[in-house]
Amino acid sequence: GNTSEDYLRILQNFPTKTAAAYMRVSNPVNSSKLSLTEKGICEDIQCQSEELVIQKQGLYLIYCHLNFHFPNCSNNPTDLKIELLVNGKVNRQTLSTCCASETCQEKTFTTLFQLHLTYLNVKDRISVTLNHPKFLNEISLPNENVLGVLRYSDEM
Repeated sequence: GNTSEDYLRILQNFPTKTAAAYMRVSNPVNSSKLSLTEKGICEDIQCQSEELVIQKQGLYLIYCHLNFHFPNCSNNPTDLKIELLVNGKVNRQTLSTCCASETCQEKTFTTLFQLHLTYLNVKDRISVTLNHPKFLNEISLPNENVLGVLRYSDEM
């Protein structure tokens, strides 16, 4: 099935009352920070246009699943960097090189997944930036780009 919808269904049926957010992300306008779309869930987390704002402190699982498309790969290595920001500062980052000569094709698709477990306080802001947002795949399948946050525990 649709992975994005499967994750959404799991979060909606989570057995305990806890904070959770699951938002689709899209290309920003004149920025490297990704925009959050309204489709998804937001329980006890404030969902703004570019940030998720924590309403209850605790241990949180943050994950980001992004798909990329390189229409003209042609042996030009490109370093993709995803940064998870907490209060505007890099808290976790992933770096991947795409379009390297041994893996290059005319059109290349790749997926990056980032997972992070961290303690967050009330009013902490979570966002995602990309160094090359133009390669974020929003058109062809798979194009499920999501940022998710799940309160794992209220203890450290």
